[in-house]
Amino acid sequence: MININGNIVDSDKAVIAINNRGYTYGDALFETIRVDSGKVLFWEDHYFRLMSSMRILRMQIPMKFTPEFLEKEIINLITENNLINSSVRVKLIVNRVSGGLYTPSSNEIDYCISVARLNTSFYQISEEEYTVSLFKDHYVAADLLSTLKSNNKLINILGGIFAVDNGFDNCLLMNSNKMIIEALNGNVFLVKGNTIKTPPLSDGCLKGILRTQLLRAISKLPDYEVEEGSISPFELQKADELFITNVIVGIQPIRKFRKKEFEMNTSRRLLGVLNAQIRLGN
Repeated sequence: MININGNIVDSDKAVIAINNRGYTYGDALFETIRVDSGKVLFWEDHYFRLMSSMRILRMQIPMKFTPEFLEKEIINLITENNLINSSVRVKLIVNRVSGGLYTPSSNEIDYCISVARLNTSFYQISEEEYTVSLFKDHYVAADLLSTLKSNNKLINILGGIFAVDNGFDNCLLMNSNKMIIEALNGNVFLVKGNTIKTPPLSDGCLKGILRTQLLRAISKLPDYEVEEGSISPFELQKADELFITNVIVGIQPIRKFRKKEFEMNTSRRLLGVLNAQIRLGN
């Protein structure tokens, strides 16, 4: 079952128009949300990121788009799919309504919500080898639009194909200044000594929800220093640890980059902090 503009329909009957602007021009935003046993994780951060992104793209925000309304829409759809007691991946897409060419004829929006079951409850650390490489065929612009979770993800797609073709688990993307900004599916953190570093939004990385959560959590841990700063490719091999974050997986340690193998002690500790925070209420 899928929610299209508030109407819940069977998945095999859910269709979009050929002139849907998200399809024809990538004129759309999306949120990927994790829900565990009916609890929407980090909902406030998701909601305000979506509203901010819609304003940046000059979309007209419907009056009914309150946090309470959208959360209810999500929970209702999960219930309709008999997943209320499960861990669920939710995708909420907002696109400008059809009409116009590059210039839209209206700034009003349509929305769609879909759900899929996840295999694990709460976050778990992966002990398996996880190898990454740099993707250097294309670069991300270091600007405000790159920080949005939009439908324009060609670089991520091509990076994913490169990773599969070359036997890597993931790729790290760089901006036009040749600085590391993120992985294909999440933000990147580097650990060196007691310093935990992640690229700043000004470098063009996604304004990730779990990135925001971890920056808050790390700032409260007295034995770590947190830094938002540009990361050059040369810093990667000097790091003690590297890890990727997103709201579905949580923390994914990188075990190998080129010939360098990394620890995962900090990753384990931060994952424990994150899960404790979720249990107490995010």
